[in-house]
This record gives sequence, C-alpha cells and structure tokens, in this order.
Amino acid sequence: MPILESGLNVTSEEFKANREHMQALLLAFRDIEAKVKATEEKARTKFEKLEKLLPRERIEHLLDAGSPFLELMSLAGYQMHDDKDGSAAGGGIIAGIGYVAGARCLVVANNSAIKGGTISPAGLKKSLRLHEIAAQNKLPVITLSESGGANLTYAAEIFVEGARSFANQARLSAAGIPQITVVHGNATAGGAYQPGLSDYLIAVRNRTKMFLAGPPLLKAATGEIADDESLGGAELHATIAGTAEYMAENDADGIRLAREVMRKIPWQDQLPVFPQKTFKPPRYDAEELLGVVPSDARRPYDCREIILRIADDSDFLDFKNDYDNQTLCGWIELHGHTLGVIGNNGPITTAGATKAAQFIQLCDQKQVPLLFLHNTTGFMVGTESERNGIIKHGSKMIQAVANARVPKFSVVVGGSYGAGNYAMCGRGLDPHFIFAWPNNKTAVMGGAQAGKVLRIVAEQKQRSMGMEPDEKVLDMLEQTTAINLEKQSTALYGTAHLWDDGIIDPRDTRAVLAFVLDTQKEAKARQLQDNSFGIARF
Repeated sequence: MPILESGLNVTSEEFKANREHMQALLLAFRDIEAKVKATEEKARTKFEKLEKLLPRERIEHLLDAGSPFLELMSLAGYQMHDDKDGSAAGGGIIAGIGYVAGARCLVVANNSAIKGGTISPAGLKKSLRLHEIAAQNKLPVITLSESGGANLTYAAEIFVEGARSFANQARLSAAGIPQITVVHGNATAGGAYQPGLSDYLIAVRNRTKMFLAGPPLLKAATGEIADDESLGGAELHATIAGTAEYMAENDADGIRLAREVMRKIPWQDQLPVFPQKTFKPPRYDAEELLGVVPSDARRPYDCREIILRIADDSDFLDFKNDYDNQTLCGWIELHGHTLGVIGNNGPITTAGATKAAQFIQLCDQKQVPLLFLHNTTGFMVGTESERNGIIKHGSKMIQAVANARVPKFSVVVGGSYGAGNYAMCGRGLDPHFIFAWPNNKTAVMGGAQAGKVLRIVAEQKQRSMGMEPDEKVLDMLEQTTAINLEKQSTALYGTAHLWDDGIIDPRDTRAVLAFVLDTQKEAKARQLQDNSFGIARF
C-alpha cells in the first residue's frame, strides 16, 4: 500500500503563519454569512406577529433531525446589485442538499426575511444552477416559497432568462424528478408559476397569496376590485381552482405535509442496497489543512500534503510521476469511493498535459470519478513550450476533461489562472460540483502580470505612433489594471459570481467530497420513470 508520508513541519513558524492567514480568510467569510443571518433576524418580530417561521427555521423543520445539510452558494450576489455591504448576500434564496423523510433532497427556500425574498440577477443564476444540480443528481426538489418575485430594479436582466427557470421545472417533472412546494406567502405574477409547475402544491390557510395579478394591478388593468383571499387565497386554490393539492393550517403544518408527501413517494425503494465499505481515516489531522497552503501564493508546495489529509488511510498511488512531476495524477479512496485525483505542483507542461489526458481517459474507461485540486498558474509558456506543442497537448487535456463521462469534482485550493482553470475543470467545464477554499484566486492571469502586459502594449502603441511614452500614464495604467484584476480574482468575488458552489472550510473538504460522492452514487443507481410533458393539473 503506497502510504504517503508528510514532509510538512507543523511546528514551524511558516506553518503557523499559513494557518493564521487561512483562519483570517475563513473568519471573514463566516462573518459575512453571520451578517446575512443577523439581517434575517431583524424580521423575526414581523414574522412572529404573522405566526410565521423565518426561512431558515422552515428549513430546520423540514429536514430530518440530526441529518447533514450542505448549503450551496451561500454568498451568491455578494456586494452585487442592491447588496451594498454583504448583509443581503445569497440572491434571495437559501438552498442546499439534505435529508427529508429519509430521502436526499434539494431544499430551496425563498429568503423572505430579506427584501421580501425578491430575486436578483444573481438569485436567478443561482436558481438555474440549482436546477442543474437537481437534474444531474436526480434529487427531489422541495421549495418553501414566499417571494415578491423578481427585483424590478433589475427586471431587464431577469425577465428573458427567467423563462429558463420554468422550462427547467417542466423538464424535471418530465424526467420523473418530483417537485414539492409549500406556498407560505406571496407568489405573484411569474412567481405563481413556480408552485404551479411543481408536482405537489401545498397552500397555507390565510397566508398563501397566489395570483397572476394582485388586487392593485387587477384594479388598474380591468377596474375589478377583489381582496387577496378571494383572488388567490389558499381556500380558492385548494377547493375551487384546484391549483393546490393540500391546504395547511400554518407554516409548520405546511412543512409537515411536505414531509408526508415525500414519505409517501417510494423514492428510496428505487435504490439498490449498496454494499457497506469499510475504510480507514487519513493518518494526518484535517486541522493541518489550514497550514498546508503558503500565505504567499508565489511559494510552491506539494499537493500531496492535501491528498494525504483527505484520502482513506493516506493511501495514494501516483501515476507517471517520473514522466512529469508538476501535474500530479493518481488514485485514492475517499470514504470507500475510488477517485482519480489531478493536482498541481507547478505550471501544466506539455508532458503534464499529455499525462493528465491519458489519466482522465483511464478513469473514464473504468468509470472512476475525477477530483481536480486547483493550484495552477496555467500552461507553461515560452519558446521551448511552443516548440514542444503546448497548444496541441493542452487542447488534448481540455478535450479529455470536457468529454469525460464520469462525475467530476473540483476544489480550488489555491490559484486557478488562465486556461489552467479550464484544463482543471473550472466552472466552464461543467464539474458536477465545484467548491473553493477561502484563499483561492481565479482569474485570466495575476494582477501584476496583467498590469505589465497592458503597459507593454500601450508603450508599443505609443512608439508605433511616433510618440515618446509617457511614464506617468503607463505607471497609472499598470497599477490600475493590477488593482482591478486583483479585486476581481478573490474568493469572495468568485463565489458572489457563482464561479463555485460555495466556499468551504479546508478542514471540511473530505466530508463535503464524501457527501457529494454519495449523492452521485445514488443518482447513477437510480432509475427514473419519465414521461413526455411532466405532471399537469387538469
């Protein structure tokens, strides 16, 4: 058994400095999450007066007690659109994967405690990503709905693409993936179609308000006068219109009914009995992951130091390390799942690209999922690399990543720059899940390099026009470019723009990967009963 031995000195000053740096970044991330929850808490009095649960309390009531819940994209839209200070991050949605009545489900709750749960452009993008996750992983979707609909300030950015959300729901139903929605409050105009397109709809007495046009718009458009209840209340939808299958007495009762519906669906009966695998934990403490990555991104480190802290028994079988040692390839087990791992110990060379492409094909042939641990400056550049065919061989690696049929998981543990991001299965290459450590940086290139590139280009242009280069202007251009690109490459910027499915604590890497590996294993084994058009109410 090729057990890895750590060369990390966990008592060194460098390790301590690395750990403190990572802890500071992690704390900054957690502080923003806490700020969002504090904003939600300000709405408690209002919710309690209406005898309602706060959105996170609704999720807690829905999930099986004591079961794990993996929240996704918690800071989507951070400091974007009308989120000025991070207190409204999340895109108006709280979502994640958890267990309901014993079944693994995708749980989505409108965050009606912040700005009425209105959906920003980032919130729409988050919704569409959640639909991808549900479809890829064959997860039932349970939605706890209460939203003012689209944030009209950004209507032009939401309206056309918003149709994809409805199309996705229709296709999920047609694929045989159940969707259950509890309407806790407003569901107006386009927002009414989200519950309408669900397979099971639960209305809440005296709280549900579901209509295409609310009383003010109805009066303005037609002159007709109607109140909320007679126009679109729970009783109307449950007893007259037939839009709702069930009527609950309050928030908690609606959630109870959602759990009952999920319990009556024989969802787990479709799965075979998986053999129980035994495995040993890593031989090194996950706590040490905080100090593995240097606080100075220019300093190299061995990616194996991460692998031996997430792999079962720290067992790793290297692949062709003597051929190229900068692109690391090899096999591990993680909670009993066999995984092919690709990591970076330097730029991707021509040899590294060909090695990785071969390794990916071997994993695809044997149906072994792939894990990419990003820490790359990109492909090696220079005259020698070009003569050795770096474009040709890099293209082969990207082709292999794009066409591999096995589940792909990415964790951005450091830098992820240029086409190296693509070759390592960044967001654009459609990994099944992609998570990021709080120190990660993702960009076309480093800020300093970008500044120098633009400076050189501008200087050459001035000289070609017969001008003497203005050093002050060039200095300003270089500095401004570097600062702007650095701001746009941070972990918080990336997660705000949904370049990942969430920032995670490095110490949780093994647990998070085990959870999504189990999720994919269930999906692969599950046989769905599809139909042509999805379930429709008649």
